[in-house]
Amino acid sequence: MSLNRQIIFWVATLAVLVIFLLVFRAILLPFVGGMALAYLLDPVADWFQRRGLNRLAATLIILVMSVIVFVAVLVLIVPVLVNQFVLLIANMPAYIDQLEVLIQSLLQSGWAERLGVNPEEVRNSVGTFLTQGTTWISTFVGSVWSGGLAFVNVIALLVVAPVVAFYLLYDWDRMIGLIDSWLPRDHAPTIRKLAGEIDRVISGFVRGQALVSLTLGIFYATSLVILGVNFGFLIGLVAGLVSFIPYLGSVLGFIVSVGIALLQFWPDWIFPVAAAGIFIVGQLLEGYVLQPFFIGTNVGLHPVWLMFALFAFGLLFGFVGLLVAIPAAAAVGVLVRYALAQYLASPIYKGQSAKSDDS
Repeated sequence: MSLNRQIIFWVATLAVLVIFLLVFRAILLPFVGGMALAYLLDPVADWFQRRGLNRLAATLIILVMSVIVFVAVLVLIVPVLVNQFVLLIANMPAYIDQLEVLIQSLLQSGWAERLGVNPEEVRNSVGTFLTQGTTWISTFVGSVWSGGLAFVNVIALLVVAPVVAFYLLYDWDRMIGLIDSWLPRDHAPTIRKLAGEIDRVISGFVRGQALVSLTLGIFYATSLVILGVNFGFLIGLVAGLVSFIPYLGSVLGFIVSVGIALLQFWPDWIFPVAAAGIFIVGQLLEGYVLQPFFIGTNVGLHPVWLMFALFAFGLLFGFVGLLVAIPAAAAVGVLVRYALAQYLASPIYKGQSAKSDDS
């Protein structure tokens, strides 16, 4: 097959995949979730197999353990989170009123005039910022929700995804072998090498980042609860779990926790400063301890590229896009590095002088 035909084939394959995702994005959530769960649990099944269990027994043990953990989380943690979320939404108007009173008192203290700033402009800017921030969050959440996180899909995720994960986990090795048999024979070694590199990046980042996010969530939630910040458990856990998006979880958690602590304990500055310190320590812990230990430094996913992929796929495909974004970003990164290496080794890059030297 000529190079042009190969390019046409792979571009057409990519186009079919994108069209498939766009057409069926509303129902893909439980299936993508099941695939992601099976991928994450496959090393556990392999561990059981290496200790003498067959694949079916290993899969059943993992399924039972997963159900136990899920029920425990559903009973112990979810009611607390839902209750705090409802209370936070209910108290939001009161917090906004308190913030306006706090800003008004600060403006009346005369610091704005001493800095040469018009108090009215400050008041208008803060009002505009709050309005735009609320609108942006509502738009983003609405786009993610409408793109795949409707109520029916949530139920389907809880019911269908474990079933899909069970069957995929049981047939994982057989499925990989079948896909390998479909590879074009001339290019199979190269494709296997690239697939192995993609798997290394995805597994290194996803499984490592899951541990990082869980550790940060526990640290933030526990610290804010001990500090006595309202809704600290909800804020801390969400900030930790969202930390797979670089800096987003820590920044949002910092702003919300410091803001609520400021309104809750004003005029005492110790608690807002302590809340800020929690997230500063969390960032240091993430950057210098957790990420090097759980993820390492060779996954090849730049934070800017990762953020772009998450927001782009979330905008295009909703919540399904968020699940697909990291594997897609890893795959594209590996393919781009491979293409760049091929280009640097080609006559296109080296030019005619390299040809004459070789001859």
